Amino acid sequence: MQDLEHLLDEAEAKAWDSLARYKFMMFGYWASIWVHLNRAGGFNRPNPFTGIVRLAKLERQREERR
Repeated sequence: MQDLEHLLDEAEAKAWDSLARYKFMMFGYWASIWVHLNRAGGFNRPNPFTGIVRLAKLERQREERR
């Protein structure tokens, strides 16, 4: 189980690193790996990317009002 937890942490780190370097496809890849490992491992950690999703939804709503 510790191996899965290590992989979960690694996927999160790689997702953030990818996003910080404008590697959007790789961000999506690693974020989805994180979600899969979190579910498969039964960790039930809160999604660390929720804030970014909220920001994106707010931006989309702002654009729709224009």
